[in-house]
Amino acid sequence: MTPPKLLILGAHQDDAEFYAGALMIRYRERGWPVKAVSVTNGESGHHTDFGPGMAARRAKEFAASMAIIGAEAESWENRDGYLTPSLDVRLQIIRAIREYQPDLVLTHRTIDYHPDHRAVALAVQDAAYLVTVPAVLPEVPHLRRDPVIAFMADRFTRPAPFRADVVIDAESALPTITDMVAQHESQVFEWLVYNHQFDPPPSEAAARREWLYKHHIEGRWRERADRLRPDMMPLYGAETAEEIRYAEGFEIAEHGSPLTDEQRERLFPGE
Repeated sequence: MTPPKLLILGAHQDDAEFYAGALMIRYRERGWPVKAVSVTNGESGHHTDFGPGMAARRAKEFAASMAIIGAEAESWENRDGYLTPSLDVRLQIIRAIREYQPDLVLTHRTIDYHPDHRAVALAVQDAAYLVTVPAVLPEVPHLRRDPVIAFMADRFTRPAPFRADVVIDAESALPTITDMVAQHESQVFEWLVYNHQFDPPPSEAAARREWLYKHHIEGRWRERADRLRPDMMPLYGAETAEEIRYAEGFEIAEHGSPLTDEQRERLFPGE
């Protein structure tokens, strides 16, 4: 059996790590293919330096992050902060899915906080069936079957909260996730410090990494574990909440192929 292929369609260059870092690492530890796409160019991700220079910087940071695990990174030219689920974006996504032929696609939910996230989610939803339709984008061979599509976790509850269908243990992946996220210097050490009004990070490398873990890594994956309902615990392989420290969850989208028990074991591998 050929190894499964993972495609992450995020709005921005750091979305894959923040929402699916542990799963990416599991794939790459097994030598399985992973491709992370930033649907926007990232040009608006800074408070003082924005435009083409920031887009180039973010693409470079993205490539450096993915190089840590040997994954493929691709930044598209759609403007950051201006994205809509247009026909052009839909066709870009149809092309990307057809050409990469993933077994699993991860993306945002349509009620996420950021308009770019919502736009990507809607464009993936609109593209999902059409990847199998020969008359749409006929120059790129169509797929005979949709991939499994899953949503990455968010905190939003209206009109419907995120509901994990698959939960994986993220604890062993956190050091590598921290190393990957640290490559996004323009974001975690500059823009998000300004935007979230954090105290400035230290300049020394080890202290800087510790600061990053404290402010952006540990709490994020711990919160995901804390929000697990009791009926999610068997998906995690745990019986009590005390066993769950750091988790990564995914909700299966109805517009992709259904997730069978066999696919669950194959697409969301254990430790």
